[in-house]
Order: sequence, then structure tokens, then C-alpha cells
Amino acid sequence: MKRREYNWLDRVDSPRDLKKLSVDELRIYCDELRHYIIEQCAVNPGHLASSLGAVELTAAIHYVFDTPDDRLVWDVGHQAYAHKIITGRREAFRTNRKLGGISGFPRISESPYDAFGGGHSSVSISAAFGMAKAAELRGEKRQVIAVIGDGAMTGGLAFEGMNNAGASRKTNMLVILNDNNMAIDQATGALKSYLLHISTSKRYNAFKNRLWRWFAHVPPLLTLCRRAGNAVKHGLLQKSNFFESFNFRYFGPVDGHDVQALVTVLRALKEIDGPKLLHVMTVKGKGYSPAEHNQCEWHAPGRFNPETGERIASADGRDRYQDVFGQTLVDLARLDRRVVGITPAMPSGCSMNLLLRAMPERCFDVGIAEGHAVTFSAGLAAAGMVPFCNIYSTFMQRAFDNVIHDVAIQKLPVVLCLDRGGLVGEDGATHHGAFDLAYFGCIPNLVVASPLDERELRNLLYTALLSGAPFVVRYPRGKGEGVAWRDAAFEQLPVGRGRCLTSGDDMAVLTIGPVGNTAARAVKRAAEAGVSAAHYDLRFARPLDEELLDEVGRRFKRVVTVEDGVVRGGVGSAVRDFFDRRGYRVEVRSLGIPDDCFIEHGTPAELYVRCGYDEEGILQAILEN
Repeated sequence: MKRREYNWLDRVDSPRDLKKLSVDELRIYCDELRHYIIEQCAVNPGHLASSLGAVELTAAIHYVFDTPDDRLVWDVGHQAYAHKIITGRREAFRTNRKLGGISGFPRISESPYDAFGGGHSSVSISAAFGMAKAAELRGEKRQVIAVIGDGAMTGGLAFEGMNNAGASRKTNMLVILNDNNMAIDQATGALKSYLLHISTSKRYNAFKNRLWRWFAHVPPLLTLCRRAGNAVKHGLLQKSNFFESFNFRYFGPVDGHDVQALVTVLRALKEIDGPKLLHVMTVKGKGYSPAEHNQCEWHAPGRFNPETGERIASADGRDRYQDVFGQTLVDLARLDRRVVGITPAMPSGCSMNLLLRAMPERCFDVGIAEGHAVTFSAGLAAAGMVPFCNIYSTFMQRAFDNVIHDVAIQKLPVVLCLDRGGLVGEDGATHHGAFDLAYFGCIPNLVVASPLDERELRNLLYTALLSGAPFVVRYPRGKGEGVAWRDAAFEQLPVGRGRCLTSGDDMAVLTIGPVGNTAARAVKRAAEAGVSAAHYDLRFARPLDEELLDEVGRRFKRVVTVEDGVVRGGVGSAVRDFFDRRGYRVEVRSLGIPDDCFIEHGTPAELYVRCGYDEEGILQAILEN
């Protein structure tokens, strides 16, 4: 894809500028906008395919509605790049997801056009309803629009929002269902089948298209159009429309890449009061052939050559932790017929797609439904299976009660695999796995562990299988240390036992998880500087290795703890509490994620420096007198 001159893109710095274009010019503008997103994402990676699929829809919304006075709420926010560019952040988009640059998701603090923050799924309808209800209570004439994808629509929170909003028939809000038949992975579940049914009902859609051509452009006939449309739906589909069962008036489906049709229908819907839903059909990755044909991989492809579509990846020979998990799960499933895999809509993201290909009958993608994933796993465990439930750490926060009530209290042998533990990098505050060690560390009956490297991850998963207990295995995003692990013999690790990695006399460093490798380098440099530090890998956040901690408490007066998690309530806090209970007079300094702010986006290396537990930060803590 050649660099090009932009004839229309540079003329638009706000939705006000956009409205000056004719509909034909708007179509050309969308082509340039799509090209610009591809051009920038090629060198500065982000969520590409989702945003390409929403270009025309985004432009049409800002063209028709009076944002920011009219409120636009994006679900998740993966599709919001065009929105950011249209709303005055065209040049700032070059800093997207970079340290000190703009966020990859909508942020209230970033722009008045970002009506609500994004990052997690299925929140838009509830938030938009709150805004619409506030406008109603204040007597404000304001439009509120929620844009939600078909993947996010499978989340229970979306239905809670629709159920509540539909009961308030005078509250004016529009839900736009952006239906591309994709979440990050292929959409799954009964709702997917239903959306496909209503979008392919030829009799209904043929009649409705004619109806809209006849009436939609004549405001006095809009009410007649609605009534006739509802009658057609009930008559031709022979059952109530799913969304109208929530008291939402349903319109669509509409071609989400036909900007003229979108403008026409959105203008018509502005005049219709009450809760309503517009069903828009789009193609994820639209306009860029590699993304259209491989939508999962191009959700967030990293750097790539825009001309050829060739993805540019580092070839350092190290495997990703998620791939260690995925292959190990297949190996365990071959070893034990009780093993099953569960993921909430992230089989490729967590590499459970390996089990899905090898043993599809023993792998379950439950859609964007983290709470259900955990309780479904608990049910499987209660019936004699050993479920490995893989959920990104930040999304596991949504299932906290399910873990306590359905797994821990009942002591069911569910293995909770937390991918993306710690600072994940460019996705920022909504996606960091900062709190898991703290919030799981206080739950009785749970075993909570984090591996030092790839082989340790493999062995901890094996240990979890044999334990017969609720077990949490937590590991980071990205590549491991390069430790050989494939086809390695399994080793059962003693639960609740750590190990000494390096002996020392002056002070002790206690770590958990892969950050221990960074600490090991700092310990080596400290020895060269004349400070002999003992280094212990705790392995387990719960239960703590009391024998190990007794040894440390007796021998050392100064301890540094390091964890890739929030310091308050984390492993360092638990170590300090242990020393206090035992009466050891030990000065403990805990390094980790600070608890006085949320950490923004940047590369992991940059964020480790900012939080003070990069190699230099750990070294300085060791060398302190």
C-alpha cells in the first residue's frame, strides 16, 4: 500500500468539519480514513481489523448526530480509531498506545467526544442508558448512542442493560449492533445463530427494504413505517423479534459499509423516540484484503508491511507463555481424559485453539461471559472433570464472586489459568493484570502460583492437575526466557514450597513469577558491587512457604520483595505480615505496581521503569543501606 496524499482527510479536524462534506465526499473521506488507519497501524501496532470494519459507521454517526452534545458510547473500544481521528486526534493518532500518547481506547479524560471509557466488554448499553436517563431527568434534548459488537452482545451485562432500558419506554437511546460475526475469535453461541437468522430472512428484508425506500425519507410517514415494519416482523418471521421482546424497536439489518444508507437511516432514527436498536452488518478488516481474509490474526497484528500484508515479528527463538500453556494443555488432555478447556471467547488469544483443533469435544468457547466460564467450570469439576479455565487476568476481575462462591467455598478442582498477569503494556490501565495476586491471595482454599519460566509453567499446570484443589496459575503476556520446555518430562512441584536460587549473606530478595529473572540479574550485579544478596523464588503466593520465610526471618534484617502486581495486599504485604506475626525484626521493602494510581499505557519495559522494578530499580533497592 503506497503512501498517498490525503485530499479530504486533512480537512476534517472535528465532526463539524465532517458535516460540511456532501455524502459523496463523505464516501471518499472514508476511503482516505481507512487508508490512514492502515498506514499508521503498520508502524505503530494496535487493534486494526475492528477499526477498519467500523469506518463508515463511525463517520455516519458523527455526520448525523451532534457530538459531543449527543453522547456516543463505544463498547470495548477496539473499533474506535476512526472516532479518535474524526474528533481532532488525527496527528495524535501517531502516538496511539505509546508512552505519553493517546490511549488505544476511549477515555473520558482524553476528549469530550469520549463520553465513556472503554476496554472491557458489554458495558455500553448500561452506560448509555444511564446517560439517557440523566438527560430525561434533566429535561435535556439529547441523543445517546451505544455501539456494541455481536461478540460483546453475548455478554450478560449487555442483556441486563437492555432489560432495564427497555422497561423505560420514554427514555430516548439508540443501540447500534455492529454485527461482523466476529469477536476476537469467531462468534459463538445461540445469539450468533439468531443474528444470522434475522439478517438472512429474505422475505422480511425484501419487504422492509421496500418499506424504507417508500417511507423513510418522509418524516410524517415514519410512524406508519415503524408500525408496518413491526407487523411485517411478527407476520413474516412468525415470532416476536428477539430485541423487541426487550421493548426495543428493531431496525435493520443495514449494510454498514454503505455510508449513504447509514446516513439516511440514522437521520430517520433521530426522529423516533424511545429505546431502539439498529442492526448493522459489517466486515471486520474491511478494505484491507489480508485483514478481511484472516480476521482473527489481524485483530491486533503487530507491525506489518502495508503493501504485502507480511507481518513483521522478532525471531529470537523464545516461545510465548500462552503457547506454553496451549501445548501443555493438549499434552495434559492426552494424559488424563478428565482434562477439559474453557475460555470466554479467547481461544487464539490464550492458545487454547491448540486444544480446540486437537480435541474439539473437550474444549469450550463460552463467549464473552467470564462469570459463566468459571461457574461452568465448577459444574464440570463437580461432575468429575478437571477443567482448565483460561481467562485474562484483567477480565477475571469480572468473575471474582464466581471464584469465591462456586469454586473456593466448595473446594472444587478448577484450574484457573490467568494469562496477561502483571503489566501488559500498550493496552494500558484497563488491561493490566495488576490486582490478581492481591485479590486471590486472600481467598481460603485457593492455591495461587506463578512460574519463573516456561518449564515452571508447564510443571505448575501438571501440579495443578494432580492437586485435586482449586488452583490458580498466573503468568504474563509475551515471551519467556528461552528455557527448553517442549516434550520435557512433567515434574510435580511441592505445593506451597519455594526455593533458593542464589545464596547470600547481606540481605534477601524474595520474588514471585517471571520478574524473578530480572531480579536474578540485579542480584548478580549487586554481588559485583560488593553486596551479597540471597535470592528466593517463592513460586506460591498462597500458601506461602513458611519454612522458607522462617529461614529468611532468622537470617536477614533487610528484605526486598518483587512482584509484577499491586504492592498493597500483594505478596510483599503477605511476607511483611508473616514476619510481624512471627516476631522477626525485618525491614521489608516491597517493589511492584504502586497503589496510588492506575498505570497508563507504554511498553512493558517503560512501565517497569516507571514503577521501579526494572533491573536498575531492583538493583538500587538491593544496594540501599
